[in-house]
Amino acid sequence: MFFETADGVRLAYEEHGTGEPILFLASWALSGDMWEYQIPFFVERGYRCVTLDRRGHGRSDRPSGGYDLDTVADDVADLVEHLGLRGFTLVGHSAGAAEAARYLARHGEDRVARVAFVSGVLPFLKQTADNPDGAPETALQATLAQFRTDRPAWFARQAQVWYATHLGHPVSPALIDWTIAQCLSTSPWATARLFASLFHADHRDALRALTLPALVVHGAADMSAPVARTGRRTASLVPGAVYKEYATGGHGLFVTHRDELNDDLLAFLKS
Repeated sequence: MFFETADGVRLAYEEHGTGEPILFLASWALSGDMWEYQIPFFVERGYRCVTLDRRGHGRSDRPSGGYDLDTVADDVADLVEHLGLRGFTLVGHSAGAAEAARYLARHGEDRVARVAFVSGVLPFLKQTADNPDGAPETALQATLAQFRTDRPAWFARQAQVWYATHLGHPVSPALIDWTIAQCLSTSPWATARLFASLFHADHRDALRALTLPALVVHGAADMSAPVARTGRRTASLVPGAVYKEYATGGHGLFVTHRDELNDDLLAFLKS
């Protein structure tokens, strides 16, 4: 299914099931298909599950602009309005967690019941005077240079890191290949522009201002979004947040820790 955003971009979405809605926001460079281990679980338990392919990703249009975090968050708002969603739970992974935070900052909490940040690239990735533990601008530029030099090779290396295969998680070569193919199907322009926007986005004040029930889930072995820089800090900023840290979890918890993640999300929905 498709809808049109305020600036005329055609975006793809799916919805399955009936009942209380959950809006799943995908990771950077992945489409809504990444949630294939979550959607059946929640549909079978009486929830209405909605996924979105953000602009430049999956089956959605690939315009030349709109890959700043404000615009992609506004695209989420357009989908919420299109479907008339109210009382829904936002679940965002990685970049999707940043989208969720920016959506709430720009569009408020009135329609949202609760929010879950999974492996989120929050609260602020960039190193600044008041954020000394962030990554320097040179790290961003080095990654962007790798995209321009050999993007497939970068994703081939990164897929192993995402699933923390060095820890022995049973992730098949086929699933690794599927992940790489998904990432390479994303617009190269969107890949780089959104990556840079995520790096520069400061969510600290927005997270402090949240009044919704919030769940923060992160892997202690996450090398893409190191937990000390992201998950733990996010949990400390969000008032009353429930924090779950998976000792052997990398970035791809939606695969490697699917059962634990699904159970924790379900408990959060029912709490």
